[in-house]
Amino acid sequence: MLMPLASGSGSARAYQAGGAALLVAIAVILTALAFEHLGGYLPCPLCLQQRYAYYGGIPLLLLALVLLRAGRTVPAAALFAVVAAAFVANAAVGLYHAGAEWKLWAGPDTCESALRPLATDDIGRMRVIRCDEAPWRLLGLSFAGWNVVLSLALAAAAAAAARAAWRG
Repeated sequence: MLMPLASGSGSARAYQAGGAALLVAIAVILTALAFEHLGGYLPCPLCLQQRYAYYGGIPLLLLALVLLRAGRTVPAAALFAVVAAAFVANAAVGLYHAGAEWKLWAGPDTCESALRPLATDDIGRMRVIRCDEAPWRLLGLSFAGWNVVLSLALAAAAAAAARAAWRG
């Protein structure tokens, strides 16, 4: 049986923070996929690695929200904490990637574009992205730099949801 969430309760605050994290995470990964499939930006291996937190975090956030709604606050808090840790780790990978783009340190030896077969009409519109070259910047930040900012925000939201769920 689903329990209603009392306004102002720890569970309600956890649900709001977790729901916001879920919506932002979905928006971020859909944006990344749009840049790839609609914009023609082929992701490098580090770009693909930075998507793992989203691919794992989105279903875990959804499950945590379901558990929270069912009154299972302790397992929900644990899942929110796992998601927070995953996004902190993702921010570290993004920072490493951004540093390689800024030439602060060397990128990995596999710092080449992820290869896939291309159709003839793809060749003209594909932009090959290397791990150590930022193909695009907004307000001075590359895809990797923005991923650091967004991953830290998602980690903070998931941690807030974990803390609120734990307190019930």
